[in-house]
Amino acid sequence: MLLIDCPWCGPRDDSEFQYGGEAHKRRPPAPDQVSDAVWADYLFHNQNPKGLYLERWRHSAGCRRWFNIARDTVSHAVLEVYPADALPSNAAARAVYEQNWRRENEAAANAAAVAETTEIGA
Repeated sequence: MLLIDCPWCGPRDDSEFQYGGEAHKRRPPAPDQVSDAVWADYLFHNQNPKGLYLERWRHSAGCRRWFNIARDTVSHAVLEVYPADALPSNAAARAVYEQNWRRENEAAANAAAVAETTEIGA
């Protein structure tokens, strides 16, 4: 059993929650104009680390709000729970956020999406 501390309702059993995938994942710009490859990357290419991971969760049997969790995928220990629109404050969780491959590739992906949009419109 995983005990999740909802920021609004307090500690609850994991059966009350719905897993929402990778936290801090941004939709591609101009979603109606990006290629299938860009959408496939957004939808299907997720991290699957052994260790600390930033995840989205929703308290589906309670307040129904979304929030993020910094959780160790080996021990299932929850390091930090924080609002969906915030960044982790814990140093280890913040380092995971900063080192995420999506941050490194975000500028390149945005530039590629804009270039594809330009080609489509030409």
